Amino acid sequence: MVKSYQAPKKKRPKFRSQATQVKDFMTKKLITFSPDDSMGQVLHTLVKHGFSGGPVVNDEGELVGIVSEGDCVKQVVRGKYTNTPELNGTVSEYMTPDPITVSSNENIIDVAQKFLKLRLRRFPVVDNGKLVGQISQYDVMVAVDSLRNETWN
Repeated sequence: MVKSYQAPKKKRPKFRSQATQVKDFMTKKLITFSPDDSMGQVLHTLVKHGFSGGPVVNDEGELVGIVSEGDCVKQVVRGKYTNTPELNGTVSEYMTPDPITVSSNENIIDVAQKFLKLRLRRFPVVDNGKLVGQISQYDVMVAVDSLRNETWN
């Protein structure tokens, strides 16, 4: 009599979906600026918090631009002849209007490709016309570091 023996079947680990969307890694608590803020206020805020820029929103919370440390430097250079850089201009005069944005539902790897292609440091995250967060290259690195290699899509 021949007996048949089967080895115990290995249980496959259950696939757990990974957080791979922008909303899972974006910064939600942002310091924003108004188009009417003075560039002096922007400079002080950026220096105080160690930021290199921030979103500009109108009274309805809609993104209207981005203001950066480079925009502050432009105004400083403009005042170089008086030997006292005046930062009295408004954000609306120096900001980058209509910035490139991403959605909170976009895949983090797709956003990484956008960073490489467009050579930007951060993207505002906009859903239904409203600013909901910001994603940076650093946030993408954190996301990739948290992904399990064997289940990447």
